[in-house]
Amino acid sequence: MNKEKTNMNTRREILAGMGLATLGLIGLNTAWKKLSLDDTALNAIENRAALATTQFPNVTLYTHEGEAVKFYDDLIRDKVVAINMMYAQCAGICPKATANLLQVQEMLGERAGRDVFMYSITLQPELDTPRGLRQYTERYGIKSGWKFLTGAPEDIELVRYRLGFFDSDAKVDDVKENHTGMVRIGNDALNRWSMAASLSEPNQIMATINHLDPKIVHTFADKYS
Repeated sequence: MNKEKTNMNTRREILAGMGLATLGLIGLNTAWKKLSLDDTALNAIENRAALATTQFPNVTLYTHEGEAVKFYDDLIRDKVVAINMMYAQCAGICPKATANLLQVQEMLGERAGRDVFMYSITLQPELDTPRGLRQYTERYGIKSGWKFLTGAPEDIELVRYRLGFFDSDAKVDDVKENHTGMVRIGNDALNRWSMAASLSEPNQIMATINHLDPKIVHTFADKYS
């Protein structure tokens, strides 16, 4: 009797152990699936970061004047540049940013298009044709020395990532207007790059441009005036 009771208890313990083991495997499988999802998200972030750290692409873009240009060779190489992203149908930041940068262009004066080059790249190349962008520049009174650019959607995306106009969160990154709030300012010859908010005071954007332009002589008085 005791032997049978012992065997029964043993069987119960084995079955209980198997049940716990099964639950453990289910839990492990769930954890592995979660880990796999996390790894996928991490890989996506790493891939986006990798796009942003590689050399500027030399894809063909088109200006609002209908001119075909190479992004790196014609627009970036050895130049001081100020670049922002926009799109003509944007009703949020874009109009304010364009008006703000127009003040920067006016402050640059003759330096615009000679020493400092301004570029606005559309986030909706499928809608913003060169003709449409030309109409946009006419609406805002954009002067020479500031080019508005469009191109193949895949080329625009590549340029956007390489310039750093992206977010590691894919959902945030998919919202076009999230990429219109900054200006990428750089000196390619010196490989020095910075950022400025597109809605910051025009003189603050100018200060960032001047800081990267070796033709501007900076004095102690200028810094603290």
